[in-house]
Amino acid sequence: MAILSSSFLSNNIMSSLFGSSSLAGPLALVRTLASTHTLIRRNSHLFTRANTPPTRRIFCSQSSAVTVHNTAISSNGNPEYGRLLPCPSHHGPPRIEHLVVKDGGTVLEYICKVLDLPPLFVADLIHFGAVYYALVCPKPPPTATPEEIDLYKQYTDPAVLSKRVSIKGKTVREAQKTFRITSGDEFVETGTYLRVHVHPKRFPRCYEIDWRSRIISVTESYVVLDKPAGTSVGGTTDNIEETCATFATRALGLTDPLMTTHQIDNCTEGCVVLARTKEYCSVFHGKIREKKVKKLYLALTAAPVPIGVITHYMRPINIAPRLVSEEFTTRWFLCQLEILECKMVPWPNADIEDKYSIEDCGWPSQEFAYECKISLLTGRTHQIRAQLAACGAPIVGDAMYMPAAKAEISRPGLNPLGKCKKQYASENDREVGIEDWIACHGKEPRIAIGLQACQISWDDGEHFYEAKSPWWR
Repeated sequence: MAILSSSFLSNNIMSSLFGSSSLAGPLALVRTLASTHTLIRRNSHLFTRANTPPTRRIFCSQSSAVTVHNTAISSNGNPEYGRLLPCPSHHGPPRIEHLVVKDGGTVLEYICKVLDLPPLFVADLIHFGAVYYALVCPKPPPTATPEEIDLYKQYTDPAVLSKRVSIKGKTVREAQKTFRITSGDEFVETGTYLRVHVHPKRFPRCYEIDWRSRIISVTESYVVLDKPAGTSVGGTTDNIEETCATFATRALGLTDPLMTTHQIDNCTEGCVVLARTKEYCSVFHGKIREKKVKKLYLALTAAPVPIGVITHYMRPINIAPRLVSEEFTTRWFLCQLEILECKMVPWPNADIEDKYSIEDCGWPSQEFAYECKISLLTGRTHQIRAQLAACGAPIVGDAMYMPAAKAEISRPGLNPLGKCKKQYASENDREVGIEDWIACHGKEPRIAIGLQACQISWDDGEHFYEAKSPWWR
């Protein structure tokens, strides 16, 4: 914004003011913050309150499906963390609060005071990994109010920043880097920035799974898990608690937490390798880079798919839905998979769909489905889902890609990247067409779709593992 482009906000000036060393780790920063918190005058604290009226209160409540253990009291008088499901489920839109710290103190006390949240709720958010801080607040978004912009200017004025010992030797960009808060006792300095994900993304299915029964193999270096659909392998930005890695670690009674080595979509089930050591995590990453890891999938599609290799190119934009085209496009990512088998099977009945929360996307013919065995030759996010939908054979229950496949069938040429694409008079018209095509897609499925990572192997089959039968069988 023009109002933010005045000379004192220039990165060049800031860089010359602070130097260019790298940002220290979170714990070191906390110690530094504790020694410098009195250097800035204490003024307004609120940077922006995202889509939330100031008087709104959030209370920690117990869902009817949740078990809460008794909470013990620690030696310092604070409740120890001991609940099974830390925060209540929220079905409303995400809520993220952006704060500039007015009065230095512990992060838990400050968030409780400013956002009027119960201490246990805030402690749970921190346990979830839903609270972040930075030494210097980032630039306000375009929707910021004049008051918020003035507040940003106040706390990023070079005359103010030059007095802060905690950021000497750092560029502004380095000081604006966010770190996850790991303890409610961590100290936050006046003028620092906090981001609080008040309504983190939830994965309630974690509490319904018999995790021990999902373990395929345990070795000294890794664990192979038959991941349930509706769960996250390694967590999200605001939730590192409700993950496959966390629950598998607990199910096995391991002292050291398991680490993720690769990902599959939340709505996909099947084989996932979790490393027991940092060394093996690095080793497995190397095997993936060297293409020594082979993955086979089973997909339940709404239409038949021809045997053979399918090639597309994926738009290099890291948001869903992922768009693919059969035509080569510069800087777009190559996507290849091979259909090894495709056989007709009964469409899952209503009881099975209900049991696994399969969404009825309104495909016109639901008498037969098609089970395809797929060798994944490249590994892109949503690759199988996007490629099959582009072939007119979306995956059963895929509420994001099936609506678009239906729209293209009913209106050939709607997809500006498809086989029947129309010619556009200008690049601007084509971009409008792409936006219209994106709007034809739906939302991410709630729980499961007809996709399973059925086999994983590496080192020429020396390590070979299979998942159990998919949910639709």
